Amino acid sequence: MYNHAPKKYFCPFCQLASGKDHKEVASRQRDIIYKDKNIMIFIASSWWPNNPGHVLIVPKKHYENIYDLPESLLIKIQKMGKKIVLVLKKTYNCSGTSFRQHNESDGGQDVWHYHLQVFPRYKNDRLYELDKERKDTIPSQRKPYVEKLRKYLKKYV
Repeated sequence: MYNHAPKKYFCPFCQLASGKDHKEVASRQRDIIYKDKNIMIFIASSWWPNNPGHVLIVPKKHYENIYDLPESLLIKIQKMGKKIVLVLKKTYNCSGTSFRQHNESDGGQDVWHYHLQVFPRYKNDRLYELDKERKDTIPSQRKPYVEKLRKYLKKYV
């Protein structure tokens, strides 16, 4: 009812969840910091200028948005989000954290697969003001963040 993905939509998050890298998907298997049978957590492939290394938590099964997502999975994602913010506080030395989640085009959704964004926040980082300045990264830029988060996340999972 509230789905807007185009017909035959190629879902980058489903491709990543498949366990195989794909040339049309910027995220790579090595960007994944955690996965289990229901969810995966990875470093985002594009960053805002003052908030590098933010994290995405996604269900491995395709759900377009929060309207489709089973409540039990929503609870699991939110609980993992809490663990991730604790890890961000330890590893990134951030002074705050934020969750962002968008639904439908008018709500700001641009990937048609539910995902929770978890941001490290810093004083005067202007995250919301710099929304249009998001930049793509390459795997070597993401690697130090992946390694840090994998190491510390083991203590919380």
